[in-house]
Amino acid sequence: MTEWITTEIDEDLVHGAVELERTPGGVLPHRLPSWARRQFADEYLARVESQPSGVRLIFRTRATAIELDLMSTRTAFKGGPVPADGKLDLYVDGLLVAQWAVRAGILHVVDMMTQETDTQTRPSSTSTFRGLPASDKEVQIWLPQSETTEILELRSDAPILSGLGRPRRAWLHHGSSISHGSTAESPSATWPAIASTMADTDLINLGFSGNALLDPFVARTMRDTAADVISIKIGINLTNTDIMRVRAFVPAVHGFLDTIRDGHPTIPLLVVSPIFCPMQEDTPGPIAPDFSGGQLTFHATGDPADPTRLTLTMIRSLLAQVVAERAVDDPNLHYLDGRELFGEQDSVETPLPDGLHPNPAGHRRIGDRFGEYVFGNAGVFADR
Repeated sequence: MTEWITTEIDEDLVHGAVELERTPGGVLPHRLPSWARRQFADEYLARVESQPSGVRLIFRTRATAIELDLMSTRTAFKGGPVPADGKLDLYVDGLLVAQWAVRAGILHVVDMMTQETDTQTRPSSTSTFRGLPASDKEVQIWLPQSETTEILELRSDAPILSGLGRPRRAWLHHGSSISHGSTAESPSATWPAIASTMADTDLINLGFSGNALLDPFVARTMRDTAADVISIKIGINLTNTDIMRVRAFVPAVHGFLDTIRDGHPTIPLLVVSPIFCPMQEDTPGPIAPDFSGGQLTFHATGDPADPTRLTLTMIRSLLAQVVAERAVDDPNLHYLDGRELFGEQDSVETPLPDGLHPNPAGHRRIGDRFGEYVFGNAGVFADR
């Protein structure tokens, strides 16, 4: 019979979260701090910021068996299919050695048009990993990227030492659902996770599905978060929500960058424009969901003839102009056209299944290219 040792869940153990909320049952990782969460009343953002994309437990141990109790909260959309179980990815000394499906304890069924929610509740789940090498090793457990995950208890058959086994550069990233990894096949297979693994960085992923909207509280969170390199991927949510017009966009980008620079005046800062998305290249939003084919797809409903409305083509041009103007006085500010990561030919070879998000192969392609173009020897984040 295994004699279990219980390890306290704390900030040294959990990486990629901005804040840990102590709950009656355990710990809930957040990717926005409590003061920021008080500045919005949007249930969608509240849901996605608590989904731990990029959040993982990192520790050293000689344990051969590890158990993790989780209460997972998953979201499904009314009229659509029930989402598959989320996954845990377990790495030993940098290698993926096991995955575990996590049963949803709480399931919210949301009407995408009204945000009305029906909730179903089940018990928490336990994930058990056995047969690990008995040697001293670094273990990383990546939490499911697209469901709120309360960490209830961590047990092992040998002591756990929390913290990174060795220093790594901190990469702070902000983006949309593509950065969040909502369509990736597992938490370490989102494109930021793939690029981070390639570059051996300590990732903090502030990718928020549907909510990369140049919110001031996100910029202030980034200002206050320790980082060695920062990237922001801007555009697709501004287009598909139709939340901002051309007049407001450029000043909002400047303000977002100004705030980040207040806390990080000289570190490399990369602005990335949207990847290629056929339906929104020249057609503004808002977008509308469609379940008629039994699978969620999207289509753009805006008027292409309205010059005040943002399209992806327009956003790329404006972002390149903003960065070029600012870079005169800020040599560590850089721009990357998102089509370098996923362009028109890529959309032919690996089409966006719902018209908006890449499939798992698309995540791999974007992550590999970001790792090469940005973190590689000639990249703006190269570790020189």
